[in-house]
Amino acid sequence: MERHRDFDEIGFGCWFARVTEFNEGETKQIMGLRRFIVITLLFITSALFFPRTFELRAEEGVMDLDVTSSAFGPNGLIPRKYTCDGDDVSPPLAWSGVPQNSANLVLISDDPDAPMGTWVHWVLYDLPPQTASLPEHVPPLETLASGAQHGRTDFGKLGYGGPCPPSGTHRYFFKLYALDVKLNLDSGATKKQVEKAMKGHILAEGNLVGRYKRERN
Repeated sequence: MERHRDFDEIGFGCWFARVTEFNEGETKQIMGLRRFIVITLLFITSALFFPRTFELRAEEGVMDLDVTSSAFGPNGLIPRKYTCDGDDVSPPLAWSGVPQNSANLVLISDDPDAPMGTWVHWVLYDLPPQTASLPEHVPPLETLASGAQHGRTDFGKLGYGGPCPPSGTHRYFFKLYALDVKLNLDSGATKKQVEKAMKGHILAEGNLVGRYKRERN
């Protein structure tokens, strides 16, 4: 009987060790899965709430530019003159804070509230870094006298295209970037092409936001 009891005790010990080993392995797998889920959720949340960081801001230490207009203030209403309901000319813009080692300035204006997705209103690149402003009514030429080049907007043309929202009040972002290189792009490049060429070269950036709502008769 003693031998049977010893055998039973040994058998139970082996069984308990195996179960314990299995449970420990299973616990490690569950913990690993939980860790993966938490990291994934954090990444998705960051991408949703801080999209600029993932879109263009590839380097730390990007400085801020101060972008202003004498035609409207931050989040102010854009005058009719600069929209499709008026003369449809570009508004005057000015800025400060461009780093001394900048080689190029890029200006992009778009409407994130457009019903079919962000609508591009203006793409201008290879602005000389010493440029501190743009006058009203920049001509829609391929290449300006300064050497700056116009890209193609979602209107299918070069140069500025003013706000023309189908309904409601839309926001219009005038975004300026200072780069450490000159872009090797021909005139007529799209916003997507310009942003791709800009990645990893942004020294400073800033924006001015204006709003516009069309009057209905």
